[in-house]
Amino acid sequence: MSSSASSPPWLSWHRPLMVFAASMAVLTVMTAVGLAVDDRLVAGSPVWFKPFKFSASFLAYALSLAWMLSLLRRFRRAGWWAGTVVAFAGAIEMVLITGQAMRGRRSHFNNETPFDKALFDTMAVTVVVLWAAALVVAVLLFRTGPADRASAWAVRFGSVLSLAGALIGFRMARPTPEQRAEAETGNPEVVGAHGVGVPDGGPSMPLTGWEMTGGDLRVPHFVGLHALQVLPFVLLALVVLAPRFARLRDERVRLRLVLVASGTYTGVFALVTWQALRGQALVRPDGVTLTAAAVLLLAAAAGTWAALRRTAPPDGPTAGTTSRTGRTTGSDTHKEFAA
Repeated sequence: MSSSASSPPWLSWHRPLMVFAASMAVLTVMTAVGLAVDDRLVAGSPVWFKPFKFSASFLAYALSLAWMLSLLRRFRRAGWWAGTVVAFAGAIEMVLITGQAMRGRRSHFNNETPFDKALFDTMAVTVVVLWAAALVVAVLLFRTGPADRASAWAVRFGSVLSLAGALIGFRMARPTPEQRAEAETGNPEVVGAHGVGVPDGGPSMPLTGWEMTGGDLRVPHFVGLHALQVLPFVLLALVVLAPRFARLRDERVRLRLVLVASGTYTGVFALVTWQALRGQALVRPDGVTLTAAAVLLLAAAAGTWAALRRTAPPDGPTAGTTSRTGRTTGSDTHKEFAA
């Protein structure tokens, strides 16, 4: 067996994104150490908390995007350039975020000095460039994604919801009414906020740092961005379970379940966005929010039941074989995940 045949599939994934992911893995460890040994605070939060969260998030994002680009059947060159732009833009943003943490300064919304403002303006440009490159990847996945339909729709929905989640970041960069009023008489030190109805830096949830007394746009931002990992993971779980559950061996059932999961995730994203914009903390939902969540849960349950009920389990083929009609079962999806 040749060395290339025995090499792990991920070695052939998009090289610049994999290098970026490796650097983010190292930075995640370094900033975790910083959290343990550095007790400085910025805007009420540990100084290394933001670079830690961003490096961990970029690690997952880069790995997911590198895998998705390996699934393209055409336009691979365009995909390579788009992925490379994402890697470089992300690297620039992380250098700026980490550099501000080293200085003990806030990286986002910082308008205190011309230098701080210039750094945040640069970050704003890199985010726009990154989002545009990710949009190109999403378009390519719609044009020529994985051959397996369940895989195709998992990555398509994931990429679109990730783009939608990133757009929430642009909303956070807008000045609040109080900041606009302050700008009429002077130069506000902060322009932009993630809190809605409350000032940033109030009581927050452990681990995430999300506001507990008002809305927080970081919640839908997080939910949307990580659809890129959650929806393909749902499909992977279905593929892994297919040998044990006959009904999941039918690719039509897996496709329907992926569509149900994608629709449900879209509903969750819309719900937490609506909740945040109403100035309501994630952990303090009102009756309207709870009712909407209950309706969403019932719809997900009904959709799952219908997806499993509409198609009888295949009689002959098992996962990883081909039926008499030529319809594949589980093997093609396994190949997509190992691409």
